[in-house]
Amino acid sequence: MMTSVLAAMVGTVAFSLLFGVPRKYYPYCGMIGGAGWLVYSLAVLRWAPEGAALLATIVVMLLSRAAAVWQRCPATIFLISGIFPLVPGAGIYWTSYYIVTDQLNLALHTGYEAVKTAVAIVLGIVFVFEIPQKVFRKLLGKR
Repeated sequence: MMTSVLAAMVGTVAFSLLFGVPRKYYPYCGMIGGAGWLVYSLAVLRWAPEGAALLATIVVMLLSRAAAVWQRCPATIFLISGIFPLVPGAGIYWTSYYIVTDQLNLALHTGYEAVKTAVAIVLGIVFVFEIPQKVFRKLLGKR
């Protein structure tokens, strides 16, 4: 499991590079992406993938907002990079593949799973964005 967390950290930093994140934020992006993947990996053992994605997204969002207050920059820098390991890219790929190969039952199944995971990610983002910024400032002792 630690190998996959390390891979998520490296992948998050690589995506940060592509996204144009300033170099000084790479360690934070990597830690947030790795933490999200760790939470997902542990939660998926107990819950459905959608529930695990929701919980991991909430963790990524909380860490992103905290890092944004700590570093005095937009939370989007950490959010977009940190959410990268959780995006259901394989599900979307296989849905497209099954549509092209005329395996519509499999396409429907994998597409539905990918959409459920994507909705869980969106809900996690929305839930945490509703927490006022002053809460994060107060928790971190910033003004």
